[in-house]
Amino acid sequence: MLLTIGFVMLAEVLIFVPSVARFRQTYLQDRLELAQLATLALLATPDEMVSPELANELLANAEVMNIVLRRNDLRELILSNPMTEPIEETFDLRDPGAFTLILDALECLFTTHDRTIRIIGQPVKNAGYEIETTLHEAPLKAAMLAYGWNVFLLSLAISLMTASLLFLAVRSLMVRPIRRVVENMGAYRENPDDQSRIIRPSSGVSELREAEAGLQELQTQLSHLLRQKERLAQLGGAVAKISHDLRNILTTTQLLADRIEASADPAVARVSPKLVASLSRAINLCEHTLTYGRAEEPAPNMLPLSLAQLVDEVLEAEALHAPDSITLSANVPTDLRVSADEEQLFRVLSNLVRNAREAIIQTKKPGEIAISAAKNGNTVHITLRDSGPGLPAKAREKLFRPFEGSARKGGNGLGLAIAAELVRNHGGTLELVETGAKGTVFRISLPRNSIT
Repeated sequence: MLLTIGFVMLAEVLIFVPSVARFRQTYLQDRLELAQLATLALLATPDEMVSPELANELLANAEVMNIVLRRNDLRELILSNPMTEPIEETFDLRDPGAFTLILDALECLFTTHDRTIRIIGQPVKNAGYEIETTLHEAPLKAAMLAYGWNVFLLSLAISLMTASLLFLAVRSLMVRPIRRVVENMGAYRENPDDQSRIIRPSSGVSELREAEAGLQELQTQLSHLLRQKERLAQLGGAVAKISHDLRNILTTTQLLADRIEASADPAVARVSPKLVASLSRAINLCEHTLTYGRAEEPAPNMLPLSLAQLVDEVLEAEALHAPDSITLSANVPTDLRVSADEEQLFRVLSNLVRNAREAIIQTKKPGEIAISAAKNGNTVHITLRDSGPGLPAKAREKLFRPFEGSARKGGNGLGLAIAAELVRNHGGTLELVETGAKGTVFRISLPRNSIT
């Protein structure tokens, strides 16, 4: 409402100045016409003479001090009163410009004293060539101020009425629908499972209706995702319990299988390695499922560490499980340090090395696994290369999806999913650079704020 009042009043100010100028012109023109009427009364007398009392009355009615009429190339003083003040300004109303009228009006309003001014105009009805009169400016200024005050009051009334109508229109068309949307959002936030709280578009304003439709779609999708998440959480809890109990059972079974493996029976000796391998894979699947079943990985504890030392620890741990046919090597500058969670980064590198080792073992050929690292501008790159058989196309499509991205028989696809999540927690990326018959290359990129 205040903005509307302000805008309307601003528009009225722009109209007020020329309007006051036109009022001043009309006021002075009226004085000239009254002066002309006074001259007609004088000319109607037989000797064109009137008494001083009548002359003063005629001049008072016209609100002027003297009247000069030019006829037949003669300039005659028709009526006059004694003048004690000199004439300060002369204004010609016969053909004034708009800009001149505005300047004269502003000058009249801002003059601090009562000036004596001369007005020149054209007599009406062709009653001469020119009429001239003299008057005080104070009555004119008072009339202009009264006119301006009336215009202000009228403008204020119009602006108040306009602002009220606009306020009611905006409140009805905009504020109430927006408030309804806000209230709906609050109600939906309290219980997103209650689908009856999903908004139903009803606004008559097209933009608001589109916003309501978008909010309805968002709430519908969110409710669906929340229900799906709840079901997955329940399913995950059940799977975690089953995996925990199954792991315990399989661990006991593995101990028994180890004893069977020591049997002298050739048939048992032949079958027992496969049995032990199957049990190991089952236990590994249970452990990975329990690990991935956590709600989320804890936030990394970012501390400065030597990357070369960490890589050496990873390779030493993996060397215990790697056959002699697999060569493990590292090429990491000793002065390269990163700010990272040591335990989580160890798990990432260990997962990648383990996957590479198992892929090479499946080929039953010698192989090599190499880790290198270097700083490149605002990023540090950790690269892992292996000489394995490469990843099949199906595995590449779902590489970082849990339970889907396994590239080997018996795998669960959780290792890379967990590694990718841990790297993302550090603000970096884990990507497959290349894969093929000559081997596979993974690259970990950590952002600049992880480099020390």
